[in-house]
Amino acid sequence: MDGFNIVMVIAIILFARLGVRLVVGYKQSKKVEDEEDEKK
Repeated sequence: MDGFNIVMVIAIILFARLGVRLVVGYKQSKKVEDEEDEKK
Protein backbone atom coordinates (compact mmCIF):
# COMPACT_ATOMS: atom_id res chain seq x y z
CA MET A 1 0.00 0.00 0.00
CA ASP A 2 2.89 2.37 0.77
CA GLY A 3 4.30 1.90 -2.73
CA PHE A 4 0.88 2.70 -4.22
CA ASN A 5 0.65 5.88 -2.13
CA ILE A 6 4.07 7.01 -3.38
CA VAL A 7 3.00 6.42 -6.98
CA MET A 8 -0.19 8.40 -6.39
CA VAL A 9 1.71 11.32 -4.87
CA ILE A 10 4.14 11.41 -7.81
CA ALA A 11 1.25 11.26 -10.30
CA ILE A 12 -0.60 14.07 -8.51
CA ILE A 13 2.53 16.27 -8.49
CA LEU A 14 3.11 15.64 -12.20
CA PHE A 15 -0.53 16.45 -13.04
CA ALA A 16 -0.39 19.60 -10.91
CA ARG A 17 2.78 20.79 -12.65
CA LEU A 18 1.26 20.05 -16.04
CA GLY A 19 -1.93 21.93 -15.10
CA VAL A 20 0.05 24.95 -13.89
CA ARG A 21 2.09 24.95 -17.09
CA LEU A 22 -1.09 24.82 -19.21
CA VAL A 23 -2.74 27.66 -17.26
CA VAL A 24 0.37 29.86 -17.43
CA GLY A 25 0.82 29.16 -21.15
CA TYR A 26 -2.86 29.87 -21.80
CA LYS A 27 -2.70 33.20 -19.94
CA GLN A 28 0.47 34.23 -21.78
CA SER A 29 -1.06 33.39 -25.17
CA LYS A 30 -4.20 35.37 -24.24
CA LYS A 31 -2.04 38.37 -23.27
CA VAL A 32 -0.23 38.23 -26.63
CA GLU A 33 -3.56 38.16 -28.47
CA ASP A 34 -4.83 41.14 -26.47
CA GLU A 35 -1.69 43.14 -27.29
CA GLU A 36 -2.08 42.33 -30.98
CA ASP A 37 -5.71 43.47 -30.89
CA GLU A 38 -4.67 46.79 -29.34
CA LYS A 39 -2.11 47.41 -32.10
CA LYS A 40 -4.73 47.07 -34.85
